[in-house]
Amino acid sequence: MSILAKIAEIENEMARTQRNKATAHHLGLLKARLAKLRRELITPKGGSGGGTGEGFDVAKTGDARVGFVGFPSVGKSTLLSNLAGVYSEVAAYEFTTLTTVPGVIRYKGAKIQLLDLPGIIEGAKDGKGRGRQVIAVARTCNLILIVLDVLKPLVHKKLIEHELEGFGIRLNKQPPNIGFKKKDKGGINFTATCAQSELDAETVKSILAEYKIHNADITLRSDSTADDLIDVVEGNRVYIPCIYVLNKIDQISIEELDIIYKVPHTVPISAHHRWNFDDLLERMWDYLQLVRIYTKPKGQLPDYTSPVVLPDGRTAVEDFCLKIHKNLIKEFKYALVWGSSVKHNPQKVGKDHVMEDEDVIQLVKK
Repeated sequence: MSILAKIAEIENEMARTQRNKATAHHLGLLKARLAKLRRELITPKGGSGGGTGEGFDVAKTGDARVGFVGFPSVGKSTLLSNLAGVYSEVAAYEFTTLTTVPGVIRYKGAKIQLLDLPGIIEGAKDGKGRGRQVIAVARTCNLILIVLDVLKPLVHKKLIEHELEGFGIRLNKQPPNIGFKKKDKGGINFTATCAQSELDAETVKSILAEYKIHNADITLRSDSTADDLIDVVEGNRVYIPCIYVLNKIDQISIEELDIIYKVPHTVPISAHHRWNFDDLLERMWDYLQLVRIYTKPKGQLPDYTSPVVLPDGRTAVEDFCLKIHKNLIKEFKYALVWGSSVKHNPQKVGKDHVMEDEDVIQLVKK
């Protein structure tokens, strides 16, 4: 029996099973089996030997990578070419056979790479050659834009989310607050620091047994589901922010537009008329959480034209040095920093000092 047939069989059984306390244990087991089969689809045993597939090694350029996902004819290409055309520094980037890179746009001093991910829908879930590599590229994105037709958004939204979820991409979610540590002996040690509505010691043990794990410490620090536990055990999930871009708003009424604006993580636009691009770019900037650091050579004014852009959470002076050149940290003596991260301007700081957006830095070498 093929992997796909096994997956279909488990999905059918899950659909038939009523969800209640009595079946939670059984459903948890089925979900664990499903996750294992999906992993086999993406990474076949013994390696596929077929290389990565042509056209998918898109070099990562710029400070962040944004992937566009959507069905054909939702206006994805129009949006990409108009965005790249309006805000681009390199309008026509080198594009490959299957994955298009329409361009790198400059926004607020940062270079943002835009990637069209075709084929993510067509059979990607079945592990068909193309799907795997496209998903591999999607997993490297810092932000995913799901482009939807405003006249039929919900059907497409569910299908795309299902597709990405199946490949371990979690949209607009935080990693589950679950402690998981394998041991050599001692059995399963289960602790819950708050009330659990779905998981109990028996369900946890059976899910871990499915993975042949019989000795581990499990700590549930929030009300967790079987899916959360499976995600932690699999350990290969990626958590990516996502914006739903509802295109073709020129075809709906003002009243409908007001309703759309209240939906979380959503930006309505018209790619054809270039409406609301500013709002979309501003929202992209918020979700990417990039931090701009300006450099100041000794005795000169700061250079506000080309900031060094760092991802949020990695904004220490040491991260800044490594971004410019790995040898810089060896010669580092101290830094002078101006901005919101220091108490007085300038302040002398060490390599562990964490900087904030639009700080100015001057490095002093040994």
